[in-house]
Order: sequence, then structure tokens, then C-alpha cells
Amino acid sequence: MVKTKTLEVKGMHCASCAVNVKKAIEGSEGVIDVNVNIATNKATISYDPSKVNFEEIFKNVEKIGYSLSAEMEKQDSDYKRAKIKIILSSILMVPSFVLMVLDMTHLLMFQRMIYVNLILSAVMVYGIGFEVQRRALKGLFHNALNMDLLIFLGTTAAFFTGILNLIGINVADFSYVGAMIMFFHLLGKYLEELAKGNASKAIKSLLDLSAKKAHIIVDDTEIEVNIEELDVDDVMVIRPFEKIPTDGVIIEGSSSIDESMVTGEPLPVDKSVGDEVIGGTINENGFIKVKVTKVGKDTFLAKLIDLVEQAQGSKVPIQAFADKITAYFVPTVVIIATVTFSFWYLFPQLAKSVSLHLSTLLPWINPTLNRLSAAIFASVATLVIACPCALGLATPVALMVGSGVGAKNGILIRNGAVIQTAKDIDTVIFDKTGTLTYGKPKLADVLEIEKGGLDTLVSIEKLSSHPIARAFQDIKTNNSYNIEEFRETSGVGISAKVNGLSFTAKKISKIENKNEEILDTIKTFEEKGETVLGLFKEEKLVGIFGIEDTIKETAKKTINTLKTMGFEIIMITGDNKNVASNVAEMLGIKRFYAEVLPEDKIKIVRELQDEGRKVAFVGDGVNDAPALKQADVGIAMGTGTDIAIEAGDIVLVKGNIENVVKAIELSRETFKKIKQNLFWALFYNVIAIPIAAMGLLHPAIAEIAMAFSSINVITNSLRLNKLKL
Repeated sequence: MVKTKTLEVKGMHCASCAVNVKKAIEGSEGVIDVNVNIATNKATISYDPSKVNFEEIFKNVEKIGYSLSAEMEKQDSDYKRAKIKIILSSILMVPSFVLMVLDMTHLLMFQRMIYVNLILSAVMVYGIGFEVQRRALKGLFHNALNMDLLIFLGTTAAFFTGILNLIGINVADFSYVGAMIMFFHLLGKYLEELAKGNASKAIKSLLDLSAKKAHIIVDDTEIEVNIEELDVDDVMVIRPFEKIPTDGVIIEGSSSIDESMVTGEPLPVDKSVGDEVIGGTINENGFIKVKVTKVGKDTFLAKLIDLVEQAQGSKVPIQAFADKITAYFVPTVVIIATVTFSFWYLFPQLAKSVSLHLSTLLPWINPTLNRLSAAIFASVATLVIACPCALGLATPVALMVGSGVGAKNGILIRNGAVIQTAKDIDTVIFDKTGTLTYGKPKLADVLEIEKGGLDTLVSIEKLSSHPIARAFQDIKTNNSYNIEEFRETSGVGISAKVNGLSFTAKKISKIENKNEEILDTIKTFEEKGETVLGLFKEEKLVGIFGIEDTIKETAKKTINTLKTMGFEIIMITGDNKNVASNVAEMLGIKRFYAEVLPEDKIKIVRELQDEGRKVAFVGDGVNDAPALKQADVGIAMGTGTDIAIEAGDIVLVKGNIENVVKAIELSRETFKKIKQNLFWALFYNVIAIPIAAMGLLHPAIAEIAMAFSSINVITNSLRLNKLKL
């Protein structure tokens, strides 16, 4: 049996960090699969509980400079630590910056400046930046190279130029550069945490929806309790403008409920006795009493948060490309920096040939530097401008923001891979019942061939879980029946013995019957778009019943929009051809499959895929589960407060069919951002590293550029928040 556990990872700052943590966890016995997400700072581990040793996993991760925690902290803790470091480093940055500008512009030089540089740099690099240096050395000793190593090499090389200069070796003093590099590195990490905080707003806003207190009735007295103290069947009192503390059902009163924050529906929903309410939503105008049905992790809001976190922790296939590059990135950059140092030291005149011409335009280029100083200058800039962070953040941050936007609009992306797959979809299959229709059938017409047929059918149907059975749930019978041997066969019908006689209820279209009235009745019911149900007693037809299921008001608009977008639309249903034809005609669907058994739906999806089509299947997640799994993209309609639909890649909260279009648009836009991020991250590194190696960038400016590249990826992803769905 495979289990899954999610842990918080502390100390990660780049994509290389995530790769190293993943390797450390994978090396432990019992671990089956690992996904480490740099954007959320979480590791999701699939493992065999009979073999795994989490103590060993924790130690393996600690060896390379990071730590795991089962206690999930809000991302605010990382942000606060980064903020403290940037405040402290800013205090030292001012004199370092002044000294750097004076030195770069040659405006002022004074004796013993080297001592000031070394002191400021030592405090910045090895004091405030201690964690960076510690992680770099741990990673180096355990063959887990990361971006911290590049910063360590760059700052240490710069710092020791001051030491070498002090002891009389002829090398320019770049010790102040080490301080500046560390400052801009810490500033970049602070801005990243700030931006990542904005990207994770969706989770934070959902967490903030939870009420802290609830008023319940105990022994006819109203008392206040903490939300954690609520139990199923407690009766809550909720006044106008109060948050509903947890999921429940109204047992007294009526009101309008604002559910927009969890379903994406803009208008309040009228609720009365018997209706379900969602914890975290707002009671607008009525006094209601609600019986608690779910608490803790079983609530709608808890499941919603869990699904969003699952999506944010999943991977998009294109990310594998970035991960491959990241795995070799740091050692490659170290090699390039080494080659750069050797080239500048061994061939100083050739190396200076380009930078010499630009020295009048770029004030930090000093053509008078000796070859050792120039070699250190160019190699340090090469080390610190390289940015694996941008590559690592390109996919997870866009996915984080995209899934958050979806959650606000009632669209839950359960699997990140669907973001990439959705762009190739060319065919959308809709199940009829509960998807294009409301799935709330009503008994519309009755023909009793034998008296008492309706009462008998109602009594049998009340034992059924099929959607059609809902049409009979509220009908009261005049007789009491002894029902035995009840059996329900998917796609066929139901049967039972009633007072010792065998009865069968099933859909009928054509039957062998010479009675014109019966045949005309069936035809009339079907022409009205009704599903026709026949009741047979000892194989003899004793009643005909017409069941109607209203088409959703937004169904036709949704179908037309998808057709305009270029999709082929197909409808699939277990109903007879006449009913299917009627619904298809009303919705403008040309191709449909009728009288399809649940197990046949998956065959139709496979046939279309064999034709080379990329298929999205939209269904209710119950009878449609196999087809939802088989489809390239499975879109499951949420019903009521039940959103834990395992079959779908995407779940539409409240079953809003218009969100099918929005889900496809969101997937396409999110993937577009991922591609943009990867392009700019790659483009930046391909262009920036050679420029630095040519000696055209000051190391401090190189570090600023490195930090900017990561921020650019995050801010580009944040633009998804402006997407109008």
C-alpha cells in the first residue's frame, strides 16, 4: 500500500536546492516517488509504510544543508526571516555602496580604506550571509551543488582580494564587492519571498475564510465555542452578516448566502430548510439554525484548500526539461567561471581587447587592472550572474498563480499536467445527465396500465442510487409494500420482489406491443424530450412514466462558445435516441451517442483517441469515472458540497457548465506563462553569462541582474491574476 506525505522544506532558495533535496529523499529506503516544489517549499513523498524510515530521510536532507518539518508553517515565516536579513544588511549596505561608487569612479581614495572594506564585507558575507555559506559548504561536501555555492565562491573570492592586497600581493581590492553581492542576493531573496507570498494568496485567502468561533445550542441555551470544538449534529445559530462556521444543513429559517469566495458564483444563493450551506460563506440577511454535517478535514473548505495545494505541488511535463538543465547548471557555471579566470589570466591582452573599447561607456571597467585582478573581476561576475532560480521558478509559480485564479472562479485544477495537455484538445465530449442537464429529474407524465403501478415504482425507486431515482424521492405512496431481493444493474435497470411478485423498472424506447395507445404514449413522451421508464410485473408492462430533466440555461451558450473556439462537440448519454436527438437539437450538437452503457463511454473516448483526437470529457464523476480517467483531460462537475471527485483532472465547483470554457482558457493562459517564463530564464542565462565572462559587467551589477531575472519570472506569472474569465 502506497501512502503520501507532504513536508515543509526549510532553507531552499533555488531550483538546484529542490533538485538536491529530491535526490536526498529519493536515496532513502521505501521512498517510491518525490516531488519538491520550490514555489511552495514543500516536498510530497509517496512511500511504502512498511519500509520507509522518516528519521533517515530527515537526516539525509540535513546533511546537505536543509531541513524538513512535518509542521506546516505559513510562508510568512520565510518572508519574515528574509525581511530581517535585508534590514540588517541595508544598514551595512550604505557605507559599502558609497565606498564602491567612490572606488568605481575614482573620485576618492583614502588610506586604510581596505580595513573598512574588509570589516564591512566580513560582517555582511560571513555574518548576515552565514546561512548561505553554510549551505554552500554542506552541499559541496555532499556533492549537492546549488546556487549558494556560486554566491559563496563569488563573495569569498572578492573578500580575499582584500586579504591578499593587505599582505602585499599585487591585486585590486574587491572586498567591498563581496558585501554588495551578498546584499543584492539577500534583497533578491526577500523580493522573491514577497512575490511568492502574492502568488500564494489563493491559499491564504481560503485559510482566512474560516470562522474562529461558533454559537451553538446546548440544553436550550446558546453558547459560544471555538470552531475546533464543533461536533457533527451540533446546532449552530447564525445571524445576518455572520460567517457560517462549518458545513451543515439548514433546519430552521431561510436566508441568502454569499458563496462567491468558494464557488466563484457572484450572486447570493437563496437557501431554506433542507439546503446545504458551506463553512466560510456569509449569511446575508436571515436568521438561520444549521445542523453541523462536517467538521475539520471533511469540510468543503478543507477539501478545497487540499485540492489547490495538490495542484500547486504537482508537476507540468515541460518542467522536466528545466529540471534536467538545473541538474547540470551549477557545475557548468563553475567550469565556465574557471575557464574565464584562466583565459583572463593567461591571455590578458586578448581578453581585454573587447572591454577596452567599452571602458569609456562603462565606468566600472578599469583597463589598468593587472591580469590577476581582471581575471578575478570577470570570473566573479560570471559566477554571480548565473541564475538557476529563474529556471526553477518558471513552472511552479505560474502553476501556483493559475490554480489560485481557478479556485477563485470555482475551477479546481487537481493535476498540473493538465495545464500542458489542455492546449492540444480538439474534441469535447459532454455527458448529458447532470452535465448539460441539471441531473434533477422530475416525474412529468404517467400512464398506469394497472392501478397501483406508480406506488409500486416509487417504493422500489426509493432504494435506488441512480439519478433517475431522484424523480421519485419526494412522492408519497398510499400503500406499504414488502420489498425483497432488490437489485440494481448499471445501465440496465432495477428489480425487486414486491409482496412476493417480481417487478422490473427500466428505460424503454421500442417495445413489442400491438396496443396503439401504449406505443403512441411512448412516442408522445419521447417527443417532449422525456426519458421513458417502463414498469414490468412478471415481465408484463404495467406502467409507463415520463421523466424530464431540464437543460441548463447556460448549456447552449457554452456549446456555442466552444464551437467558436474550434472544438468538435459530442454528446453521450444512456438515454434513448429520441431523447438524445431532442436535447442535441436544442443545443446545436450534431454528433451524439445514445443508449450508451457506462462501460461503453470509455470505449468511445478510446476510439476518438485512436483517430488521433485529443479529448476532453465532461461528466459528473460517478458513472463517468472511467471515461474521465481515459480522456486526455477529465473535467468533473462538482455537486453540492462534494468536490472530492478523484476521477477528474479539473473539478468544476457547483457544476457550473460555463466554467468548462473558463477552465480551458485558464489552462491555455497558464501554460503560455510557463513557456514565456522558461524562454526568458533561458534567454537571460544564455546572454548574460557570456557578457559577464567578457568582463563587461561589474559583479555587483551582475548580482542585481541575477535577482531581477527571478523577480521577472514571478511578476510575469502574477499577471495571470488579471485574467478575466
